[in-house]
Amino acid sequence: MKKQFVSALFSVLVLSVNAQIEPVLPTDLYSNLSFPMEKVTAPTFSDNTVSITDFGAKGDGKFDNTAAFTKAIDAIVAKGGGTVEIPTGTWLTGPIVLKSNVCLHTEKGTLVVFSADLNHYPLIFGNFEGVNTYRCQSPISAHHASNIAITGNGVFDGSGQAWRPLKKNKAPLSVWEQQIASGGVVDKSTKTWWPSEGALKGSRLSTDQNVPNVSDMKTWMSIKDYLRPVMVEFDSCQNVYLEGITVQNSPAWTIHPLMCQNVLLNGLTVRNPEYGQNTDGIDIESSKNVVLVNSSFSVGDDGICVKSGKNEVGRKRGIPTENLLVENCTVYHAHGGFVVGSEMSGGVRNVKVSHCNFIGTDTGLRFKSTRGRGGVVENIYISDINMADIKTDAILFDLFYGGKTNDKVVMADVTTPVFRKIFMKNIVCKGAKRALFLNGLPEMFLRDISLENAQLTADAGGSIRETSNITLSNVSITTSSNPSLELTNTQYATFDKLMFPGDEHPVIALNGTDCQYIQIIHSPGISYSNITWSDHATKDAIEIRP
Repeated sequence: MKKQFVSALFSVLVLSVNAQIEPVLPTDLYSNLSFPMEKVTAPTFSDNTVSITDFGAKGDGKFDNTAAFTKAIDAIVAKGGGTVEIPTGTWLTGPIVLKSNVCLHTEKGTLVVFSADLNHYPLIFGNFEGVNTYRCQSPISAHHASNIAITGNGVFDGSGQAWRPLKKNKAPLSVWEQQIASGGVVDKSTKTWWPSEGALKGSRLSTDQNVPNVSDMKTWMSIKDYLRPVMVEFDSCQNVYLEGITVQNSPAWTIHPLMCQNVLLNGLTVRNPEYGQNTDGIDIESSKNVVLVNSSFSVGDDGICVKSGKNEVGRKRGIPTENLLVENCTVYHAHGGFVVGSEMSGGVRNVKVSHCNFIGTDTGLRFKSTRGRGGVVENIYISDINMADIKTDAILFDLFYGGKTNDKVVMADVTTPVFRKIFMKNIVCKGAKRALFLNGLPEMFLRDISLENAQLTADAGGSIRETSNITLSNVSITTSSNPSLELTNTQYATFDKLMFPGDEHPVIALNGTDCQYIQIIHSPGISYSNITWSDHATKDAIEIRP
C-alpha cells in the first residue's frame, strides 16, 4: 500500500513538472513574418524523475554537490531520459554537464551556486569571441546534445567575482576593497585587479580582445585563470529549452547557444554587475530557429547579442545565425540593448525584434563590425521599440568598431562586412546623447536601411556616413544641437516627413563628394536656407520638394 501511495505521489510530481515546461508564448509571434520560419517547439521528456538528493546532495550551501549532479544526470540518462529535480535549498557545485533527453527542473527557492574554486574548471578546447581557443569548462554546458532543458524558478549563480578582472574606476569602492582583500594581484597601474598572476599574464598575451596569442600547452596552463568560461554553453545542440530561471554573476558571457537549432528561451532573468567585464546577457551564435521572449537583462556588456564567428574562422565555419525572433524583452544596463556583431563573419539573416524596452543602456539598437570580418547581415526587421535614458546612441551602425577609423578606400573583398536590408519602425527614444549614427565603409556603404515612424529625443541629432538607399519616413528628431543632421557621402537617400520639433531653423550639413541624389519631401520645416555644404559636396546633391 505504501509503495502504491509513493507511486501515485511520484506521478503527480511528474505531471506537475511536465505542465511547467509548456511554454506560454506571444500569440502573434509568427504572424506577419517577412521570411519563412519553422515554429520552434519545446522538447518533451520521459516521465522518469530523480532528485539530486537521491544521490547524496545537500542544500546547505557548503557541501560540494558536483558528484551528486553528475550521478543524477547519468541515472536519468540510463532510464531513457527524464527530469532531474533540484529542490529548494542552496546547492554548491562544480560544473554541470547536461546530456540528451534531460531536463533540470528547479523549485521555488532553489539557488545553485557554482564553486569559486577555479580548480573545479578544467581547461578545454572550445570557442570564445568567435574563434576556436582554449577556455575553462563552463559551469553549465552541453555538447552535441538534443532535447535538453532547464526550467522552473531557480537561480544559478556563476561566482563570477572569482574570475573577472575588476577595473577600479568602474566599481564601487566597497567592491574594489573586497576584491583586494580576497587575494589576487593588482597591475602596475594599480587600476585593475586580477584573480592571480596567471590571469594578469594572460591579459598581456591577448592582442585581439580577450583571446591570448598562445601556441603551447604549458603557457595555456600557466594562464588558465585568465580563460574565463561562458556561464551556460550549448554547443551544437538541438531542441534546447530554458524557461523561468535566473542566471547571474557570470564569469564572462552568460548564455551562449553556439551552432544550435530549435532553441526556445522564455521568461529568463539575466543579471550581472554593471562593472562585470565581458558579461554579455545572451550571445546567439551561428544558430538557426531561435525564439527569445518575455525575458529581462541587466549586465556588464551587450544585452541581447547576435553573432556568427570571427574573421577567417567564422567565414570558414560558414554558419549564419538565421530565423531569430525576439519579443517582449527588456534590457536595463548593457552596452547595447539589441546588438549584431561584431563577430558576424558567418552572416546574420532573417531576424525579427519587436515590442522590447531598452532602459539605461549605453546604446539601444547596436550594429557593429569592422574590416576583416566579412559576412553579410541582412533581412533584419525591428519594430515597436521603446528606449529611455540611453547614454550614447539610440540607433548605431558602426563598421569601424573598436575605433579603427580610416577613411581611406580599400578594395572590397571577402573580408569586407556587408550590412543591408535592415528595416526599423515604431521606435521611441526618450533621452539619448545622440539620436542616430550610421557609419559605413568607404568601400562598402550601408545599404537599404529604413527608419519609419520614429520619435527620437537626444542631445545631438544624427550623423549618416557612407550610406546608400537610406529612408527616413515620419521621423521626428528633437535636439538642441546644430547641425541637426549631418550627411557625409550619403547617396540615394529619401527623407519623407522629417521633423525637428522646437527647432525653427534645423540645419542639415552635407559633406563629401559622394553626397548625391538626396530627396527631402513633405518636410515643411526644412528649406535650402537650412542646408550647408562642405568638403566638395555640391548644391545639386539635394532636392527639397513639398
